[in-house]
Amino acid sequence: MNDSSWGAPPRAGLWGPADQGTSPGYGWEVPPSSAGPAHEVGEAAHTRPMPTVPHAGGEPGDAADRDRGAAGLGGPLFRDEREQRPGPRQSAGRPPTPSDPVPEPARSDSARSTGGGQSKKKSAGRNLRAAIGVGVGLGVIIVASLFIYKPVFIGVIAVAVVVGLWELTSRLAERKDIRVPLAPLAVGGVGMVVAGYVRGAQGAWVAVALTALAVLVWRMTEPPDNYLRDVTAGVFAAFYVPFLATFVALMLDTEDGAWRVLTFLLLTVVSDTGAYAVGWRFGKHPLAPRISPGKTREGLMGAVAFAMVAGALCMQFLIDGGAWWQGLLLGLAVAVSATLGDLGESMIKRDLGIKDMGKLLPGHGGIMDRLDSLLPTAPVVWLLMVIFVGGG
Repeated sequence: MNDSSWGAPPRAGLWGPADQGTSPGYGWEVPPSSAGPAHEVGEAAHTRPMPTVPHAGGEPGDAADRDRGAAGLGGPLFRDEREQRPGPRQSAGRPPTPSDPVPEPARSDSARSTGGGQSKKKSAGRNLRAAIGVGVGLGVIIVASLFIYKPVFIGVIAVAVVVGLWELTSRLAERKDIRVPLAPLAVGGVGMVVAGYVRGAQGAWVAVALTALAVLVWRMTEPPDNYLRDVTAGVFAAFYVPFLATFVALMLDTEDGAWRVLTFLLLTVVSDTGAYAVGWRFGKHPLAPRISPGKTREGLMGAVAFAMVAGALCMQFLIDGGAWWQGLLLGLAVAVSATLGDLGESMIKRDLGIKDMGKLLPGHGGIMDRLDSLLPTAPVVWLLMVIFVGGG
Protein backbone atom coordinates (compact mmCIF):
# COMPACT_ATOMS: atom_id res chain seq x y z
CA MET A 1 0.00 0.00 0.00
CA ASN A 2 0.89 3.63 -0.27
CA ASP A 3 2.87 5.21 2.47
CA SER A 4 0.17 7.74 3.20
CA SER A 5 -2.51 5.18 3.81
CA TRP A 6 -2.01 4.74 7.51
CA GLY A 7 -2.81 8.30 8.39
CA ALA A 8 0.13 9.74 10.30
CA PRO A 9 -0.37 13.56 10.30
CA PRO A 10 2.47 15.66 8.87
CA ARG A 11 4.66 17.36 11.45
CA ALA A 12 5.96 20.90 10.99
CA GLY A 13 9.38 21.95 12.20
CA LEU A 14 9.75 23.53 15.62
CA TRP A 15 10.83 26.93 14.35
CA GLY A 16 9.33 26.86 10.84
CA PRO A 17 11.32 27.85 7.79
CA ALA A 18 13.20 30.60 9.66
CA ASP A 19 15.26 28.06 11.58
CA GLN A 20 16.86 26.40 8.57
CA GLY A 21 20.57 27.01 8.69
CA THR A 22 20.33 29.33 11.75
CA SER A 23 19.97 28.99 15.46
CA PRO A 24 18.99 31.49 18.19
CA GLY A 25 21.92 33.52 19.38
CA TYR A 26 23.88 33.60 16.09
CA GLY A 27 23.98 36.42 13.56
CA TRP A 28 22.86 39.07 16.04
CA GLU A 29 24.06 42.68 15.65
CA VAL A 30 26.25 44.02 18.46
CA PRO A 31 25.14 47.53 19.60
CA PRO A 32 27.70 50.22 18.87
CA SER A 33 29.76 51.53 21.73
CA SER A 34 28.38 54.54 23.57
CA ALA A 35 31.76 56.22 23.06
CA GLY A 36 31.10 56.60 19.31
CA PRO A 37 29.37 59.57 17.73
CA ALA A 38 25.62 59.74 18.09
CA HIS A 39 25.03 60.13 14.35
CA GLU A 40 26.83 56.81 13.69
CA VAL A 41 24.44 55.04 16.00
CA GLY A 42 21.44 56.49 14.24
CA GLU A 43 22.86 55.72 10.80
CA ALA A 44 23.65 52.14 11.75
CA ALA A 45 20.11 51.66 12.98
CA HIS A 46 18.79 52.62 9.56
CA THR A 47 21.35 50.95 7.32
CA ARG A 48 21.65 47.59 9.05
CA PRO A 49 18.35 45.69 9.26
CA MET A 50 17.58 43.89 12.45
CA PRO A 51 17.72 40.09 12.21
CA THR A 52 14.63 38.00 12.55
CA VAL A 53 14.03 36.68 16.04
CA PRO A 54 12.43 33.21 15.84
CA HIS A 55 9.33 32.53 17.90
CA ALA A 56 8.42 29.02 18.96
CA GLY A 57 4.74 29.50 18.18
CA GLY A 58 5.36 31.24 14.85
CA GLU A 59 3.54 34.42 16.00
CA PRO A 60 5.12 37.64 17.33
CA GLY A 61 4.31 38.99 20.74
CA ASP A 62 5.23 36.08 23.01
CA ALA A 63 6.25 37.50 26.39
CA ALA A 64 9.16 35.15 26.94
CA ASP A 65 10.57 35.85 23.48
CA ARG A 66 10.24 39.60 23.91
CA ASP A 67 12.03 39.43 27.22
CA ARG A 68 14.79 37.36 25.70
CA GLY A 69 15.09 39.80 22.78
CA ALA A 70 15.29 42.79 25.12
CA ALA A 71 18.01 41.20 27.17
CA GLY A 72 20.02 39.99 24.12
CA LEU A 73 22.86 41.97 22.66
CA GLY A 74 21.13 42.61 19.36
CA GLY A 75 17.49 42.66 20.48
CA PRO A 76 15.29 45.78 20.79
CA LEU A 77 16.32 48.20 23.48
CA PHE A 78 12.76 48.50 24.78
CA ARG A 79 10.02 45.88 24.98
CA ASP A 80 7.51 47.92 23.00
CA GLU A 81 9.85 48.13 19.99
CA ARG A 82 8.80 46.03 16.98
CA GLU A 83 10.99 44.88 14.12
CA GLN A 84 10.21 46.59 10.81
CA ARG A 85 10.72 44.49 7.69
CA PRO A 86 11.19 46.14 4.29
CA GLY A 87 8.03 46.17 2.20
CA PRO A 88 7.81 45.88 -1.58
CA ARG A 89 8.68 49.56 -2.10
CA GLN A 90 10.99 49.96 0.89
CA SER A 91 14.67 49.17 0.63
CA ALA A 92 16.78 47.97 3.50
CA GLY A 93 19.07 50.99 3.12
CA ARG A 94 16.60 53.81 3.98
CA PRO A 95 14.18 54.52 6.80
CA PRO A 96 10.49 53.67 6.28
CA THR A 97 8.14 56.40 5.08
CA PRO A 98 4.42 56.80 5.71
CA SER A 99 3.69 55.76 2.11
CA ASP A 100 5.34 52.34 2.53
CA PRO A 101 2.88 49.45 3.04
CA VAL A 102 2.85 47.71 6.38
CA PRO A 103 4.09 44.13 5.95
CA GLU A 104 2.03 41.28 7.37
CA PRO A 105 3.54 39.34 10.26
CA ALA A 106 5.26 36.12 9.29
CA ARG A 107 3.26 32.98 9.84
CA SER A 108 4.58 29.59 10.82
CA ASP A 109 4.41 26.46 8.68
CA SER A 110 1.39 25.22 10.59
CA ALA A 111 -0.44 28.54 10.17
CA ARG A 112 0.22 28.59 6.42
CA SER A 113 -0.82 24.98 5.93
CA THR A 114 -4.02 25.35 7.96
CA GLY A 115 -5.11 28.71 6.62
CA GLY A 116 -4.25 30.94 9.55
CA GLY A 117 -4.68 28.60 12.49
CA GLN A 118 -7.83 26.82 11.44
CA SER A 119 -7.72 23.05 11.68
CA LYS A 120 -7.19 21.34 8.36
CA LYS A 121 -9.13 18.22 7.52
CA LYS A 122 -7.00 15.14 7.06
CA SER A 123 -6.45 14.02 3.51
CA ALA A 124 -6.72 10.37 2.56
CA GLY A 125 -3.61 10.75 0.40
CA ARG A 126 -5.05 9.13 -2.74
CA ASN A 127 -8.06 9.08 -5.03
CA LEU A 128 -10.49 6.98 -3.03
CA ARG A 129 -13.08 6.71 -5.79
CA ALA A 130 -10.55 5.40 -8.27
CA ALA A 131 -9.00 3.11 -5.64
CA ILE A 132 -12.37 1.62 -4.69
CA GLY A 133 -13.43 1.20 -8.30
CA VAL A 134 -10.21 -0.53 -9.29
CA GLY A 135 -10.30 -2.70 -6.17
CA VAL A 136 -13.87 -3.83 -6.84
CA GLY A 137 -13.05 -4.59 -10.47
CA LEU A 138 -10.02 -6.67 -9.55
CA GLY A 139 -12.02 -8.46 -6.88
CA VAL A 140 -14.71 -9.46 -9.36
CA ILE A 141 -12.13 -10.84 -11.81
CA ILE A 142 -10.29 -12.75 -9.10
CA VAL A 143 -13.36 -14.28 -7.43
CA ALA A 144 -14.97 -15.20 -10.76
CA SER A 145 -11.86 -16.95 -12.04
CA LEU A 146 -11.25 -18.59 -8.66
CA PHE A 147 -14.62 -20.33 -8.42
CA ILE A 148 -15.50 -20.81 -12.09
CA TYR A 149 -12.32 -22.33 -13.49
CA LYS A 150 -9.13 -22.65 -11.42
CA PRO A 151 -6.67 -22.63 -14.38
CA VAL A 152 -7.96 -19.17 -15.28
CA PHE A 153 -7.05 -17.99 -11.81
CA ILE A 154 -3.56 -19.42 -12.28
CA GLY A 155 -3.39 -17.31 -15.43
CA VAL A 156 -4.38 -14.23 -13.41
CA ILE A 157 -1.53 -14.94 -10.98
CA ALA A 158 0.91 -15.40 -13.85
CA VAL A 159 -0.08 -12.07 -15.43
CA ALA A 160 0.30 -10.28 -12.09
CA VAL A 161 3.75 -11.85 -11.65
CA VAL A 162 4.97 -10.77 -15.10
CA VAL A 163 3.69 -7.20 -14.68
CA GLY A 164 5.17 -7.01 -11.18
CA LEU A 165 8.55 -8.18 -12.45
CA TRP A 166 8.43 -5.63 -15.25
CA GLU A 167 7.69 -2.81 -12.78
CA LEU A 168 10.43 -3.89 -10.39
CA THR A 169 13.13 -4.34 -13.04
CA SER A 170 12.17 -1.08 -14.75
CA ARG A 171 12.50 0.89 -11.51
CA LEU A 172 15.84 -0.77 -10.74
CA ALA A 173 17.17 0.23 -14.16
CA GLU A 174 15.84 3.78 -13.96
CA ARG A 175 16.91 4.64 -10.43
CA LYS A 176 19.98 2.45 -9.80
CA ASP A 177 21.13 1.49 -13.29
CA ILE A 178 20.77 -2.19 -12.33
CA ARG A 179 20.21 -4.20 -15.51
CA VAL A 180 18.17 -7.27 -14.58
CA PRO A 181 17.27 -9.55 -17.52
CA LEU A 182 13.49 -9.55 -17.66
CA ALA A 183 12.94 -12.32 -20.23
CA PRO A 184 14.28 -15.26 -18.16
CA LEU A 185 12.60 -13.86 -15.06
CA ALA A 186 9.20 -13.60 -16.76
CA VAL A 187 9.38 -17.09 -18.28
CA GLY A 188 10.73 -18.59 -15.08
CA GLY A 189 8.16 -16.77 -12.96
CA VAL A 190 5.26 -18.17 -14.97
CA GLY A 191 6.94 -21.59 -14.78
CA MET A 192 7.12 -21.38 -10.96
CA VAL A 193 3.42 -20.63 -10.62
CA VAL A 194 2.35 -23.36 -13.05
CA ALA A 195 4.76 -25.91 -11.57
CA GLY A 196 3.52 -25.15 -8.07
CA TYR A 197 -0.06 -25.79 -9.13
CA VAL A 198 0.68 -28.90 -11.18
CA ARG A 199 3.60 -30.50 -9.31
CA GLY A 200 3.38 -29.00 -5.87
CA ALA A 201 6.26 -27.65 -3.79
CA GLN A 202 8.89 -29.84 -5.44
CA GLY A 203 7.97 -28.59 -8.91
CA ALA A 204 8.13 -24.99 -7.66
CA TRP A 205 11.64 -25.47 -6.23
CA VAL A 206 12.90 -26.95 -9.49
CA ALA A 207 11.46 -23.97 -11.39
CA VAL A 208 13.19 -21.57 -8.99
CA ALA A 209 16.58 -23.22 -9.54
CA LEU A 210 16.18 -23.18 -13.32
CA THR A 211 15.12 -19.52 -13.26
CA ALA A 212 18.18 -18.50 -11.24
CA LEU A 213 20.42 -20.41 -13.65
CA ALA A 214 18.74 -18.76 -16.63
CA VAL A 215 19.38 -15.31 -15.14
CA LEU A 216 23.07 -16.11 -14.67
CA VAL A 217 23.47 -17.36 -18.24
CA TRP A 218 21.38 -14.62 -19.88
CA ARG A 219 23.42 -11.87 -18.25
CA MET A 220 26.61 -13.40 -19.72
CA THR A 221 25.62 -12.11 -23.15
CA GLU A 222 26.42 -8.56 -22.00
CA PRO A 223 29.72 -6.97 -20.83
CA PRO A 224 31.00 -8.27 -17.49
CA ASP A 225 30.81 -4.88 -15.76
CA ASN A 226 28.45 -5.08 -12.75
CA TYR A 227 27.66 -8.72 -13.56
CA LEU A 228 27.50 -9.76 -9.90
CA ARG A 229 25.27 -6.82 -9.00
CA ASP A 230 22.82 -7.50 -11.82
CA VAL A 231 22.47 -11.25 -11.28
CA THR A 232 22.09 -10.75 -7.51
CA ALA A 233 19.21 -8.36 -8.16
CA GLY A 234 17.76 -10.86 -10.63
CA VAL A 235 17.79 -13.74 -8.15
CA PHE A 236 16.26 -11.44 -5.53
CA ALA A 237 13.47 -10.50 -7.95
CA ALA A 238 12.83 -14.19 -8.71
CA PHE A 239 12.32 -14.99 -5.04
CA TYR A 240 10.48 -11.78 -4.14
CA VAL A 241 7.76 -11.89 -6.77
CA PRO A 242 7.10 -15.24 -8.50
CA PHE A 243 8.36 -17.58 -5.78
CA LEU A 244 6.20 -16.01 -3.05
CA ALA A 245 3.24 -15.92 -5.43
CA THR A 246 3.67 -19.66 -5.99
CA PHE A 247 2.31 -20.31 -2.49
CA VAL A 248 -1.07 -19.07 -3.69
CA ALA A 249 -0.99 -21.79 -6.36
CA LEU A 250 -0.03 -24.32 -3.67
CA MET A 251 -3.08 -23.29 -1.62
CA LEU A 252 -5.31 -23.64 -4.65
CA ASP A 253 -4.11 -27.19 -5.31
CA THR A 254 -6.25 -28.67 -2.51
CA GLU A 255 -9.80 -29.93 -2.24
CA ASP A 256 -11.02 -26.67 -0.68
CA GLY A 257 -8.31 -24.61 -2.34
CA ALA A 258 -10.65 -21.89 -3.62
CA TRP A 259 -11.87 -21.17 -0.08
CA ARG A 260 -8.34 -21.12 1.28
CA VAL A 261 -7.26 -18.63 -1.34
CA LEU A 262 -10.37 -16.54 -0.69
CA THR A 263 -9.59 -16.54 3.04
CA PHE A 264 -6.04 -15.47 2.30
CA LEU A 265 -7.21 -12.59 0.10
CA LEU A 266 -9.95 -11.49 2.49
CA LEU A 267 -7.69 -11.40 5.53
CA THR A 268 -5.00 -9.43 3.72
CA VAL A 269 -7.50 -6.90 2.38
CA VAL A 270 -9.24 -6.59 5.76
CA SER A 271 -5.88 -6.09 7.47
CA ASP A 272 -4.95 -3.29 5.09
CA THR A 273 -8.41 -1.75 5.41
CA GLY A 274 -8.29 -1.82 9.21
CA ALA A 275 -4.84 -0.25 9.22
CA TYR A 276 -5.97 2.47 6.84
CA ALA A 277 -9.25 3.28 8.61
CA VAL A 278 -7.92 3.32 12.17
CA GLY A 279 -4.62 4.96 11.26
CA TRP A 280 -6.29 7.71 9.22
CA ARG A 281 -8.76 8.49 12.01
CA PHE A 282 -6.70 7.95 15.17
CA GLY A 283 -3.08 7.62 14.04
CA LYS A 284 -0.67 9.79 16.05
CA HIS A 285 2.36 7.64 16.87
CA PRO A 286 4.56 6.66 13.89
CA LEU A 287 5.31 2.96 13.56
CA ALA A 288 8.50 3.19 11.50
CA PRO A 289 9.14 6.86 10.67
CA ARG A 290 12.44 6.23 8.88
CA ILE A 291 10.85 3.69 6.53
CA SER A 292 7.25 4.80 6.10
CA PRO A 293 6.23 7.95 8.01
CA GLY A 294 2.57 7.45 7.12
CA LYS A 295 2.16 4.23 9.10
CA THR A 296 1.20 4.44 12.76
CA ARG A 297 0.99 2.15 15.76
CA GLU A 298 -2.72 2.81 15.94
CA GLY A 299 -3.01 1.62 12.34
CA LEU A 300 -1.21 -1.60 13.22
CA MET A 301 -3.60 -2.20 16.11
CA GLY A 302 -6.49 -1.67 13.71
CA ALA A 303 -5.00 -4.16 11.27
CA VAL A 304 -4.61 -6.77 14.03
CA ALA A 305 -8.15 -6.29 15.36
CA PHE A 306 -9.83 -6.38 11.97
CA ALA A 307 -7.81 -9.35 10.73
CA MET A 308 -8.38 -11.43 13.87
CA VAL A 309 -12.14 -10.96 13.70
CA ALA A 310 -12.20 -11.78 9.99
CA GLY A 311 -9.92 -14.77 10.56
CA ALA A 312 -12.20 -16.23 13.21
CA LEU A 313 -15.22 -15.91 10.92
CA CYS A 314 -13.44 -17.35 7.87
CA MET A 315 -11.96 -20.36 9.67
CA GLN A 316 -15.29 -21.10 11.34
CA PHE A 317 -17.53 -20.83 8.28
CA LEU A 318 -15.38 -21.16 5.14
CA ILE A 319 -12.69 -23.75 5.90
CA ASP A 320 -13.58 -27.40 6.45
CA GLY A 321 -12.33 -28.54 9.84
CA GLY A 322 -11.35 -25.01 10.89
CA ALA A 323 -12.07 -23.45 14.29
CA TRP A 324 -12.57 -19.85 15.35
CA TRP A 325 -9.54 -19.82 17.66
CA GLN A 326 -7.38 -20.90 14.73
CA GLY A 327 -8.76 -17.93 12.83
CA LEU A 328 -7.64 -15.59 15.61
CA LEU A 329 -4.07 -16.83 15.29
CA LEU A 330 -4.28 -16.75 11.52
CA GLY A 331 -5.56 -13.17 11.54
CA LEU A 332 -2.79 -12.06 13.89
CA ALA A 333 -0.15 -13.66 11.67
CA VAL A 334 -1.65 -12.08 8.54
CA ALA A 335 -1.68 -8.61 10.10
CA VAL A 336 1.99 -8.92 11.07
CA SER A 337 3.16 -10.37 7.74
CA ALA A 338 1.13 -7.89 5.69
CA THR A 339 2.58 -4.99 7.67
CA LEU A 340 6.12 -6.30 7.29
CA GLY A 341 5.57 -6.78 3.57
CA ASP A 342 4.27 -3.24 3.25
CA LEU A 343 7.27 -1.90 5.16
CA GLY A 344 9.62 -4.03 3.07
CA GLU A 345 8.43 -2.54 -0.19
CA SER A 346 8.42 0.92 1.38
CA MET A 347 12.09 0.33 2.17
CA ILE A 348 12.73 -0.61 -1.47
CA LYS A 349 10.87 2.44 -2.78
CA ARG A 350 12.65 4.74 -0.34
CA ASP A 351 15.98 3.36 -1.49
CA LEU A 352 14.95 3.92 -5.10
CA GLY A 353 13.58 7.39 -4.34
CA ILE A 354 10.08 6.75 -5.71
CA LYS A 355 6.56 6.92 -4.31
CA ASP A 356 4.93 4.14 -6.33
CA MET A 357 6.27 1.23 -8.36
CA GLY A 358 4.03 2.14 -11.30
CA LYS A 359 0.89 3.92 -12.49
CA LEU A 360 -1.05 1.02 -13.95
CA LEU A 361 -3.82 1.03 -11.31
CA PRO A 362 -5.44 4.44 -10.68
CA GLY A 363 -5.65 5.19 -6.97
CA HIS A 364 -3.29 2.33 -6.13
CA GLY A 365 -0.08 2.88 -8.10
CA GLY A 366 1.35 -0.19 -9.76
CA ILE A 367 0.74 -3.92 -9.46
CA MET A 368 3.63 -4.20 -7.00
CA ASP A 369 1.95 -1.59 -4.80
CA ARG A 370 -0.94 -4.05 -4.43
CA LEU A 371 1.20 -7.16 -4.10
CA ASP A 372 3.40 -5.76 -1.33
CA SER A 373 1.15 -7.14 1.43
CA LEU A 374 -0.03 -10.22 -0.45
CA LEU A 375 3.33 -11.72 -1.41
CA PRO A 376 4.85 -12.25 2.08
CA THR A 377 1.46 -13.24 3.48
CA ALA A 378 0.94 -16.12 1.04
CA PRO A 379 3.55 -18.52 2.56
CA VAL A 380 2.34 -17.64 6.09
CA VAL A 381 -1.27 -18.53 5.30
CA TRP A 382 -0.27 -21.65 3.37
CA LEU A 383 1.82 -22.94 6.27
CA LEU A 384 -0.80 -22.24 8.96
CA MET A 385 -3.52 -23.83 6.84
CA VAL A 386 -1.40 -26.98 6.51
CA ILE A 387 -0.82 -27.00 10.28
CA PHE A 388 -4.45 -26.37 11.21
CA VAL A 389 -6.43 -28.42 8.66
CA GLY A 390 -3.79 -30.36 6.68
CA GLY A 391 -2.47 -30.19 3.16
CA GLY A 392 -5.75 -31.32 1.61
